[in-house]
Amino acid sequence: MRPDIDAKTEADMTEADKTYAKLFQPFIAADPSTSLIVAQLGQSLDGRIATSSGESKYINGKAALAHLHRLRAHVDAVLVGAGTLVADDPQLTVRLCEGRNPARVVIDPTGRGIPAGKWLAKDGAIRLAFSAGGQAPADCDELIRIEPGTAKTFEPRQVIQALAKRGFHRILVEGGSRVVSSFLDADALDRLHVLVAPMIIGSGRMGLELAPILHLSEARRPAVTTFVFSDGDVLFDCNLRA
Repeated sequence: MRPDIDAKTEADMTEADKTYAKLFQPFIAADPSTSLIVAQLGQSLDGRIATSSGESKYINGKAALAHLHRLRAHVDAVLVGAGTLVADDPQLTVRLCEGRNPARVVIDPTGRGIPAGKWLAKDGAIRLAFSAGGQAPADCDELIRIEPGTAKTFEPRQVIQALAKRGFHRILVEGGSRVVSSFLDADALDRLHVLVAPMIIGSGRMGLELAPILHLSEARRPAVTTFVFSDGDVLFDCNLRA
């Protein structure tokens, strides 16, 4: 069963269903041996992904969470920073739609140490760790060393190349904001899915923090497709290669 339409057949799909399913065509049509890198951010209207205390559950609604699981079902590996593990202890599995669990990849560019947690569940998915400090839980399937630095100076393309050598070509960069920002700054993303909730927080952590620009002519202007979920969240599918 195709994870982009879940239990519905083509005949059962509404026009909205068909529009939504088209968002996953790049994953379905892409050459499986060619890299396809997508990132996702869930945020408020004013671009916040968490309050000043770090609370983030849940800015976006249930439909956005289901969309995240569909993204996971379409990729070979899902990647998060060590800070996301500390803050959220995510499972990084596919539970809200049909599909297999992708490999789970954690990156620790500052050498803070990668904690154990739900990402190490023994469910058949491969667990990989990129670490500057050479520290990873014993249950991790492989530790890949990277040059020490900060979350804004590690080389995303080196991570992509290392994953490709291991057979992981379709990558979902799920968080946190610094890791997603690093991939975007390095022009290492093909698509960016931004899920915006009808909420104004007014303070707290921003979703993206990129290198400063002086002129609007330097700003990225991706081709964008929008989709409105039934609970009010809006998805912006940004094609960064158009």
